[in-house]
Order: sequence, then C-alpha cells, then structure tokens
Amino acid sequence: MPDRKAAVERLCRRGIIAVVRAKSSQQLLEVARALLAGGVDCIEITLTTPNAMEVIGQCRKAMGDDALIGVGSALSGEDARAAIKAGAQYVVSPILDFDIIAAAHEADVPVIPGTFSPTEIHNATNAGADLVKVFPATRLGPGFFKDVLAPMPHLKLTPTGGVNLDTAGDFIKAGAATLAVGSALVDKQAVATGDMDKIRDLAERFVKIVADARAEKG
Repeated sequence: MPDRKAAVERLCRRGIIAVVRAKSSQQLLEVARALLAGGVDCIEITLTTPNAMEVIGQCRKAMGDDALIGVGSALSGEDARAAIKAGAQYVVSPILDFDIIAAAHEADVPVIPGTFSPTEIHNATNAGADLVKVFPATRLGPGFFKDVLAPMPHLKLTPTGGVNLDTAGDFIKAGAATLAVGSALVDKQAVATGDMDKIRDLAERFVKIVADARAEKG
C-alpha cells in the first residue's frame, strides 16, 4: 500500500475519483476494470453498495497496484477502520467527523471528509484532512470554489455532486484539486445492462476534460 502522501498525489494526478454506487455488487468489479481502462484509476466504493467490504477486497486483489480503491459514505471511525481492514486505501465521508480522520491516519491512509461551508472546510483542513470534500457541490457551483480559494489558496477541495461532463472543466478552472464523479461517470443504465464500453468511454472523456482544463488554467 502506498504511503499517505503518495496516495494523495495519486488521487489528484488525473483529477477524477469515480464514485461507485449500485444496487448490486455483481458487476462492480467489471465497472472498476472499465474505469481503469478509460484512465480513471481512483475508485471509491460506497458503503451504500451491498457487500461493499467484500467488493473492496475483491477489487484490491484484482487490481493490485493498478488502481487506488477507496471507501465512500463512511459515517464513523468504526466504518473507516472496517473498510481499511477490508483493503480500502483511502476514506471518504459525506460529513466532518474527527474520529474518521483519526481512524484513517492511524493506518496512514488519506481521508476526505465532507463539508459545505468555509468554516467546515477550514476546520477539516486544520484537523488533518488530506483533501476536503465539498458536498453537495450541486448547490454551490464552481464559483463557490473560486471564492473560497481566493482567501485560502492552500485548500485542496474536491467537489462532489453536480460534477458532470458540462461542469467538470469549470470546477477544475475554479481551483478544485480533483473531482469526485458519480452517476455522470458510472452510468446507472450502463451498469444495469453491462455496457462497460460506455463507462470506459465516459472515463476517457472526463480524463481529457480535466487535462484540457488544467492546461488552459496554466
């Protein structure tokens, strides 16, 4: 397992974290392979997915060092510890819970707590968050990131919710360190029908949008 610093760098490298939610765990390994084939190598499996811990372990075993497999929707330190034990290489939460941060750092694993306001973002960073999830970014938009980063440019922000093919580039240009993308990338119909080519193609498109936006931003 990479150390925390190396894992954080990888989470930001291509600028996309795929958020995988599904009603069934049956095809999630195939989804992970399709994402990887499309260039997305950071994959978050949420605890709302049936048998999430088992799937995390399966993906880690199958992907090896080719992908960074994380857990999402962690709501307690206990969730974080169990997921790390199952193989999770980073921990994501929709909330700011200091025990989750402590649990992740005990294992030298990056943690991305959820926040909404500038005060929560600041408190999460001071508590040791490696990246800060801004959720739901649907309600805020790219302008919020630009405004918050103006007085606090050191922040590493990750929008979650509202990130799609139309908004991804704008979030990057506004200063987001990386993007967490759910159904706009892991298309529900494609998962249900087993259309892994579509998921791979979407992954390729998101990776290109991020690269282009970073190049334009300079």
